[in-house]
Amino acid sequence: MKGRATIVLDIGKTLAKLSLWSPDGVLIERRVRPNARVVTASYAALDAAGIEAWAAETLRDFAGLADVGAIVPVGHGAAAAIIRSDRLACPPLDYEDAIPTNLRSAYDAQRDTFAETGSPPLPHGLNLGAQIFRLEALDPDLAHGTQILPWAQYWSWLLSGVAASEVTSLGCHTDLWNPLTASPSKLAERRGWASRLAPLRGAGDILGTLTPAWVARTGLAADTEIYCGLHDSNAALLAARGFTEIAETESTILSTGTWFVAMRSPKDAASLDIGHLDEDRDCLINVDAFGKPIPSARFMGGREIETLIGLDTRQIDLSFDQPALLAALPDVLASGAMVLPSFAPGFGPFPDASGRWIARPDDHAARRAAVSLYAAFVADASLRLIGTKERLLIEGRFAEGQVFVRALAALRPDLRIYIGKAHNDVSYGALRLLDAALPPAQPLDLVAPLDLDISSYHDRWRHEIARKENAA
Repeated sequence: MKGRATIVLDIGKTLAKLSLWSPDGVLIERRVRPNARVVTASYAALDAAGIEAWAAETLRDFAGLADVGAIVPVGHGAAAAIIRSDRLACPPLDYEDAIPTNLRSAYDAQRDTFAETGSPPLPHGLNLGAQIFRLEALDPDLAHGTQILPWAQYWSWLLSGVAASEVTSLGCHTDLWNPLTASPSKLAERRGWASRLAPLRGAGDILGTLTPAWVARTGLAADTEIYCGLHDSNAALLAARGFTEIAETESTILSTGTWFVAMRSPKDAASLDIGHLDEDRDCLINVDAFGKPIPSARFMGGREIETLIGLDTRQIDLSFDQPALLAALPDVLASGAMVLPSFAPGFGPFPDASGRWIARPDDHAARRAAVSLYAAFVADASLRLIGTKERLLIEGRFAEGQVFVRALAALRPDLRIYIGKAHNDVSYGALRLLDAALPPAQPLDLVAPLDLDISSYHDRWRHEIARKENAA
């Protein structure tokens, strides 16, 4: 890492994070900011200005802590910035803002097939093409004299002044990319978006150095290098490949946050069968940092957990809470208390299901234990949809939820399931763009299955889902 510190700027959907790393990969400082939602006259937007102001202030603090040589942006996949000259042409749209029915119908009539893009039709603005279509319907002038930047690359452009696109962001259920031909989709060509995408660069490419304006704003050195950056779940995948247990093997990484994203790295091209992916159950093709198609499945796990137990989603995985949650399991199983999908309708392996409790416990620990089992069952369904086998690495903020990870291990005795001890897997993946040989800070832990037999409980859960589907 060239003897100087590195900053990772991670702009997720729920949180913006800045972390400062020593040349040998040791965390020096980390700051987090909850992201706001900005309501404009026409739609809900991402708080680009608020994040920028916070980032500038935090970068100035970091400049006083270390000699910084590089900044690597990371961003969630369902956002883009449309720029004109040196500024945003419009506020970036929040993908959770519902698209008017008439616009969505008109857009869906133009989409390419799943077989071409690996991108399923997703609700609201989760297909990036739908966002651009909506914005151009509101302001047709956006189709002229503008460039389209994926979210991570918006931040690299802001810091360096150099516009770029990148395959992990373009290949993330955007409708804009064909992962099998490694080229823009037919839709992107027809709509004129392909020609307006910023030039394609590699995630590990250095776009330039910090602009003079940002040097003055932050106090960072003028020769601070700005990397192109990548999609956050793909950064987690790159991090997973830094572990000897995962590297160059058949494996899946389950990244947990607002979204639970399962990404399978097939052992070889012959084991990659896109034809078996179910687009109606939130399966898709991602593209890794080297352009390789990655079978994936997702559900809004963090958001569902938040809905079920309240805003403090850490309640199911704080280390001091784990004994209480594990101790509550026998009563949960005996009472039959369970959660049925889905509390994020339209997403995941059960997109048409309407979530509900059966025998919801009054005890808080039992309630959280039941929610943890629910998260494990939905994760298992997603993993089976993409053919996960041999090895699984669970990373992110729910990897320390013992009921969740150990229930998943009990459901899948055919897998060796690992968790990372660090909470910075996305950042570690970003750092590996600078130094692929950078060792992980801590080894992986092998997950032990629950001591309790949950098979009958799981069978009942599946039976209840089937009964609801048959009654619909």
